[in-house]
Amino acid sequence: MSETTQGFKPSLGLMDATMIVAGSMIGSGIFIVSAGITQQVGSAGWLIFVWLITGFMTITAAMSYGELSAMYPRAGGQYVYLKEAFNPLAGFLYGWSFFAVIQTATIAAVGVAFSKYLGTFIPVLDMKPENMITQIWIFEIYPAQFVSIGLIILLTYINTKGIETGKAIQTTFTVVKLLALFGLIIFGFLFAARAEVWDANWTNAWDMKRMDSNGAIIGGVAGSAVLGAIAASMVGSIFSSDAWNNVTFIAGEVKNPQKNIGLALFFGTLIVTLIYVCANLMYISVLPMEAIASAPQERVAVSASTLIMGSAGAAIISILIMISTFGCNNGLILAGARVYYTMAKDGLFFKKTAELNKNNVPAFALWIQCLVACLLCLSGKYGDLLDMVSFVVVLFYALTILGIFILRKKRPDAERPYKAFGYPVLPAIYILMAITFCVLLIWYKPTYAGWGLGIVLAGIPIYYIALANKKN
Repeated sequence: MSETTQGFKPSLGLMDATMIVAGSMIGSGIFIVSAGITQQVGSAGWLIFVWLITGFMTITAAMSYGELSAMYPRAGGQYVYLKEAFNPLAGFLYGWSFFAVIQTATIAAVGVAFSKYLGTFIPVLDMKPENMITQIWIFEIYPAQFVSIGLIILLTYINTKGIETGKAIQTTFTVVKLLALFGLIIFGFLFAARAEVWDANWTNAWDMKRMDSNGAIIGGVAGSAVLGAIAASMVGSIFSSDAWNNVTFIAGEVKNPQKNIGLALFFGTLIVTLIYVCANLMYISVLPMEAIASAPQERVAVSASTLIMGSAGAAIISILIMISTFGCNNGLILAGARVYYTMAKDGLFFKKTAELNKNNVPAFALWIQCLVACLLCLSGKYGDLLDMVSFVVVLFYALTILGIFILRKKRPDAERPYKAFGYPVLPAIYILMAITFCVLLIWYKPTYAGWGLGIVLAGIPIYYIALANKKN
């Protein structure tokens, strides 16, 4: 079929696009990562600071991307922006990293979180030593990982049936989890908040200290180590706030993309940032800091909801998180394949990836994304995937926002229906913060951040191989 009869159909309105932004962001992180953050910084003030600084970075980046999405309102998003601002190699390195780690590892991590909370009802799914099936080299295999794989395969299949099906799931599940999160926060403040817990948590709120997974204080943090602790703790908050840019990958399917993508990015990131900060304030009002740090399996939301709703709380919050991760992974899977489709159109990815099926979706791209994500489900644990994803994704966010400065010079007369808010100050601040985060993460958590950097650099020879094949 020709492109005129078979192609992406603009069927997503502003509400749909906003739900993709919010739904892709809210997955498992807000229910889990505050335990790890508290272990790194050990106090209420620094816990909230980490979420606020992450929210500032996220909203700033989203508003900056609005300019790029208005200039290039077509499928591919960040891949297209980097290619236009820098060169095809920069775009390819992003697309390659997106395929090898950014999107696929995020899908895997969210799938693992789904299984972790299903373990509330099916104990064999808890990733405890006694539930391990086998160990292959450094990889420990648990039943939960196969549940994660099953979820990813199911959602991939659903998304091959067309954008309308994926849209319906995304909007429905996102509305449900937004309402449920608001309900959890409100009920927590109204029925479980304790003045003595709140006051104790805010006493010496800016004394940074490290805690272990039992909530015991290991020691104080001072001097340059403060920056390292902030960077290490932001791995969790950045992962929880990531994937807001997924809507830019499906620009070809959004109505009036020049206007609606920028608005969706702003509204979606603002809503989620407010929810995340309020959720953590609720945690602090309900649980002592040591209880946040020592939450079993890092399930902070389960510990809080048990206090709010009694014995039924664990089951209720687990169902909420399963709904949340299901909807989140749907959005990730739906959007990711559009990047590989655009790369293939440029001759830089498997040729079959550039084909749409009878439902006008890139089915082959969806299935190869599914394969890599399933393999990553077996390759590491939730925290390891977070380290790898956070480094790579922030590195490319910084490069993409730098692209705004470059395009203002290269193409000063290009049509810009929307301009980056606070330019040049806010985008410049974001770039500096992002680079600082990446440097500190490599310094303090080199193993998986180093793996992430290695995957990016491995894309260089792959690019030239792809170019050679394109010429042949």
